[in-house]
Amino acid sequence: MKLTIPTWLTLLRILLIPVLVIVFYLPYSWTNFAAVLVFSFAAITDWLDGWIARRYNQFSAFGAFLDPVADKLMVAVALFLIVQGHPTPWMAFWAAVIVGREIAVSALREWMAGMGQRARVKVAPMGKFKTIVQMVALGCLLYSVTPPSAPQTHIWMGDVVFHIGDWLLAVAAVLTLWSGAQYLHAAWPTLREDEQAAVDSSRKEGKIPPVTSRE
Repeated sequence: MKLTIPTWLTLLRILLIPVLVIVFYLPYSWTNFAAVLVFSFAAITDWLDGWIARRYNQFSAFGAFLDPVADKLMVAVALFLIVQGHPTPWMAFWAAVIVGREIAVSALREWMAGMGQRARVKVAPMGKFKTIVQMVALGCLLYSVTPPSAPQTHIWMGDVVFHIGDWLLAVAAVLTLWSGAQYLHAAWPTLREDEQAAVDSSRKEGKIPPVTSRE
C-alpha cells in the first residue's frame, strides 16, 4: 500500500490527538494557547490534505477511509476535553448531539457504501459550513476552558471568547442536526427500497405471512 502525502497528513492529524490531550492538561498558564495551536494545526492539515489530493490527484482508498475517521476523532476528543473543563448540562448536551450525529452519519455512509449508493450521501455545502462553524467554536472553547487541575490564571478576553465559542457550538449542533437530516433524506429512497426488498424476500421464504384481505 502506497502512502500519499494527503494520507501522511491524515496520519499526522491522528498523532496530534494525544498531543492535544497532554497539552490541555499541562499545569502551565500557556497551555490554552498551545491547545489552540495544536487543534488549529490539525484543522489546517484537514484542509491541506484534501487540497493536495484534488490538486495532484493523489487519491487512495485508505486515505478516503482514514480522513473522516481522523476528523471525527479530533472533534470528539476536543469536545470531551471541553466538557471536562466546563461540565455543564448544556455543554454536555451539545457535545452529545454532535458526537451522536457523527456516529449516525458514519453508519449511514457505511451502509450506503455497502449498497453501492455512497454518492447519495456525499458531503453537502451545509455539512462544510457546519464544519467551519464547529472548528471555530472548538478553537474558542479550547482557548477559554481549562481543566479543574490547571492553575487559575487570567486568560486574556477569556470570558468573551468563551461566550463566542459557546454560542457557536450551539449553532454547530443545530447545523449538525440539519445536515444529518439532509443526509437521511438523500438516503431515504434507498432505505425504503432495501426494506421492501427484505420484506419481499422474507415472504418468499415464508418467514412473513402474505397479506390477505379481510373482506
